[in-house]
Amino acid sequence: MTDFKSAKELLVLCGKERKISEVMRQRECDFSEAAPEEIDGRMRQVLRIMRESAAAAIDAPVKSMGGMIGGEAKKLNRFQSGGRSLCGPVIGRGITFAAAVLEVNASMGVIVAAPTAGSAGIVPGVLLALQQEYDFSDDRMVDALFHAGAVGYLAMRNATVAGAVGGCQAEVGVAAAMAASSAVELMGGAPAQSLDAASTVLMNMLGLVCDPVGGLVEYPCQNRNVAGVAAAFTAAELALAGISQLIPFDEMLDTMYQVGKRIPYELRETALGGCAASPSGCRFCR
Repeated sequence: MTDFKSAKELLVLCGKERKISEVMRQRECDFSEAAPEEIDGRMRQVLRIMRESAAAAIDAPVKSMGGMIGGEAKKLNRFQSGGRSLCGPVIGRGITFAAAVLEVNASMGVIVAAPTAGSAGIVPGVLLALQQEYDFSDDRMVDALFHAGAVGYLAMRNATVAGAVGGCQAEVGVAAAMAASSAVELMGGAPAQSLDAASTVLMNMLGLVCDPVGGLVEYPCQNRNVAGVAAAFTAAELALAGISQLIPFDEMLDTMYQVGKRIPYELRETALGGCAASPSGCRFCR
């Protein structure tokens, strides 16, 4: 029975030839007792929903339930089409897709929680942007999603992905770690480089609070998903360039968890502090 409790164990299972995505796919097959074709079919469904949610709000913007967001993805797309983008085509598409998914989520559309609804834009934002830029097949994208799942699984097993427990670092931070790690494999990096990228993301987002205005997963959640995409790309770039991490992913994950438990409860999804308690945030809620 294939399983791993830590990133260290995951790397041992990878050995010299296996990819993280291969190990995670085998784990899913073993635990579900399903054939690889069935497991892959489920992940293709995930990819389909991600693609649809990333495109929907660009084509037809919808105002969120709370009225705080809606139309941002279309504005980003229009701006980038004008040739003035500061981010370039890959990051530009990534942040647009991320913003779009959060708009779909906030208007009660169908998304994939990756790992949560509040951080659902980052994994599709990064991976779909890379697919468009480099023309990766859907098979390669399915592999990338299995890889992302392995990182999310480690976070859920050894720490948390809930903003109410660990702040937004546990939601957007883990989502960006999943995206960065899978992007490294997609671009030909080694398993150890992938986990270095995941560690870098958590380090850079350490201490990020969860303070949704009005208690709704709209604002500043959408902005932080966009920032999470950028963080994922920069961490992946560092890893692919051969820049290793001093602190391994297992230790960084534990560090994130310990920091999260020390964040005041007002800053852990209660809408009692941070942006939610700002004068403008309070006025909007009234």
